[in-house]
Amino acid sequence: MLSLQKIIEEVCSKKHRNGITFLTGAGISSDSGIPTYRGTDGIWVKGTKYHKPEEFGTKQYFDAHQEEVWQYSLFRKKMIEEAMPNSSHETIARIENLLGDKFHLITQNIDNLHRRAGNQRIFEIHGNYREVKCSADCKEILPIPSILKGKELKEDLTLDEIEALKCSSCGNWLRPNVLWFDEYYDERTNKKFSALKVAKNTGLLFIAGTSGATSLPQEIARTTIKYGGYVVDLNIEDNHFTELLKNNKRKLIIRRPSREVLPEIEQMFSKVFR
Repeated sequence: MLSLQKIIEEVCSKKHRNGITFLTGAGISSDSGIPTYRGTDGIWVKGTKYHKPEEFGTKQYFDAHQEEVWQYSLFRKKMIEEAMPNSSHETIARIENLLGDKFHLITQNIDNLHRRAGNQRIFEIHGNYREVKCSADCKEILPIPSILKGKELKEDLTLDEIEALKCSSCGNWLRPNVLWFDEYYDERTNKKFSALKVAKNTGLLFIAGTSGATSLPQEIARTTIKYGGYVVDLNIEDNHFTELLKNNKRKLIIRRPSREVLPEIEQMFSKVFR
């Protein structure tokens, strides 16, 4: 099997389908103090009425419990805003600076830490906490109202906050612009087709900090493979991508923490672009 340095050199020398794409998930942000979703210390375990994310993190639950979900969402907002980008975010931002328009970042994270670290070519396929949209499907996506600040877990919404969370077009509740567990990927919120177009033109896909438990990350990896790209699975343990990559000759499995490996990857790119 080719070394990663040789793979990088090969892909960067091609004229077509030579994009370098990073696909990241919650594991990238864990060093910033943001818990992952399904771990024993997961973000859905603490403070919710239900311990299973598939019960609480749904459109169905929101429609019945808007204030409760917003109260918890603002608790998460506070957690996110107090977190700082970590060394993995910063390294990926430097790699973007090296690669320019060859680079794309597809992230499942809604925490904005990649942007705060300096990345710009980002597809946020699970949405983000900077925006809201109407829960009744009015089309506009809006910045989260400025009156909405991060809250302590048991801090109730004020009447002014509730008023700000009503759609100006139809009067229904606004909701976070994020993908819930009973929803499907689309282009408007999740950039599904844009992300798959990137995958089609990716010569080298790095998967870091995500287990691939949802469908679009799997489809991104599958599309990269279909069109002849290499896939590097950079995770500390086997995951949902493991079976997909099992018989693929254009793969590299690295079972080390991303904070250790990403600087090495940055150095490999530096050798090509110096």
